[in-house]
Amino acid sequence: MAREMNNNRRFGIVALALAGLVGLGYVAYTANRAPAAATPTGNNGASKAPGGPAGGFAVAVEVARIGTSDFSEEASAVGNLKSRESVVLRAETPGRIAAISFRDGTIVSRGTVLVALDAAVQEAELQQARANLALAHSSNKRNLELLEKKFLSQQALDNSGAALKVQEAAVQLAEAKVGRMRIKAPFTGMVGLRNVSVGDYVKEGQELINIEDLATLRVDFKLPETYLGRVIKGQVVEVSTDALPGQQFAGVLDAVDPMVDQNGRAISSRARLDNAAGNLRPGMFVRVRLLFGERRNVLMAPEQAIVPGAQPMVFKVVDGKAVATRVKLGVRRAAQVEIVDGLAAGDLIVTAGQLKLRDGAAVRAIGEGAPAAPALAPAGKDGMSGMAAEQPRPAEAK
Repeated sequence: MAREMNNNRRFGIVALALAGLVGLGYVAYTANRAPAAATPTGNNGASKAPGGPAGGFAVAVEVARIGTSDFSEEASAVGNLKSRESVVLRAETPGRIAAISFRDGTIVSRGTVLVALDAAVQEAELQQARANLALAHSSNKRNLELLEKKFLSQQALDNSGAALKVQEAAVQLAEAKVGRMRIKAPFTGMVGLRNVSVGDYVKEGQELINIEDLATLRVDFKLPETYLGRVIKGQVVEVSTDALPGQQFAGVLDAVDPMVDQNGRAISSRARLDNAAGNLRPGMFVRVRLLFGERRNVLMAPEQAIVPGAQPMVFKVVDGKAVATRVKLGVRRAAQVEIVDGLAAGDLIVTAGQLKLRDGAAVRAIGEGAPAAPALAPAGKDGMSGMAAEQPRPAEAK
């Protein structure tokens, strides 16, 4: 009997637990269905989607209008100024400095002796060579007189003539040795800063002083090979430098390298500019502008509007939709790019938000180029500004 009562009690507990689980499941089911049943409806009885009206799916994008501008067509490059003539003078023979005939940073004329080395030995050799030359002259003259009197053979006269030529060459050699002891200015220019003094012993090839011709400077620069057909000798160039802000220096394209650099695909060019005022110096960093001519009414668009790819494109806004349009690009300048083909002046294009677009997608234009007419309406009697009309309301707002 006791065993039967225990079995009945266990059965009752299990049944009660099952009933509780069923009740909890029903409560959870009805709770999940309640929000769906309570979806609000508008005045017209249509249910409202969580995302708002159909117009709410339009993608907000920034836009700008294609404009035109006039500008000078040009190419820009950078380079360093160089002297038309520049040289570092070196000692051709070892010796001790006997005199220095210039002041640092001054203009010297061509042929001026700048540094003289001690040439006592070389001058003595020159005197000896000249004495031997005088003796050879006398001997050859006497032999010529003896030959006329038939007292000397022709061979003896030939020997004395050869000896005379040898002595003449010896004098020239001695004069050249003396000349090497005097370092002269090869052209008119400004000397630099010397690092030697009188009494210093210099070795063969040792640097003594540099000299620069500053009257005319040259600048070497490189341009992309796409300008090959437009770069012509004699074109006008403008040179500017950060060291002299606000100043422009005119120059002329002097030479173009006939060979294109295959590594950088660039054209090496050289311009010449007058520096009579002496404002520019060799070694200065400069910017070069090569002018090709004036262009007018050029279509320009912001660079950020261009969608890169094998064929560049932009999204044009037409009747509230984005239209993918292929374009042909030209020169770039100041964050603007030339539109050669594909667009017209006044077209509205997307400048930000292209990554969210596809061809034909609905868009809501914002930005400086967006249409302004719908956004501003006359103030009503309630004093509210017409800016509220910028966002149309659905039919339920009537």
